[in-house]
Amino acid sequence: MKALPTLVVAFLLALPGQARPEPSALPAQGTVEPAFTPWDDAEAAVLRVLHEARKTIYVQAYLFTSRPLARALIEAKNRGVAVDVLSDREMLVKDEAGRSQIPHLAESGIPVWLEVRYVAAHNKIILVDPEEATGAVITGSYNFTFSAQARNAENLLILRGNPGLARAYLDNWRRHRIEALPYPQGLLD
Repeated sequence: MKALPTLVVAFLLALPGQARPEPSALPAQGTVEPAFTPWDDAEAAVLRVLHEARKTIYVQAYLFTSRPLARALIEAKNRGVAVDVLSDREMLVKDEAGRSQIPHLAESGIPVWLEVRYVAAHNKIILVDPEEATGAVITGSYNFTFSAQARNAENLLILRGNPGLARAYLDNWRRHRIEALPYPQGLLD
């Protein structure tokens, strides 16, 4: 089956009641690095990948309270890496304690968009240089929080060396970005 162009797929997926293309299987290739909290240091594994970024980092977060991860994203931006963040609007609105790092990321000049279409924008991914052969996809149940590392039972996968997989995740990130509102405007809508 021939792949549909990204914009056509995004248009089809945005139409309610429309047939959606079947997901396609990707060849197994590259490496898989698993981490399981609280036993493994998943945060350190994510930090290691962020420090390796050379061109782009795309984040899609349900919760983002980790100060070390926020610092790493800001450091990446300051060394010339393009960093873009999508965040769940509702979780940011509910952050009465002010622990979210999303405002801090935006204040540092990182473009942030808020997902408003879904009851829960529950994706937890980081794409590092996804258009490069050495790109990494970070995904799993692991929220980007202290609790995910220290208090919860979570899983994290770092997948490298699979350009088709990285492209699929990047296409999905971009589909969500089209529907998102810029921070802080999205808080007011």
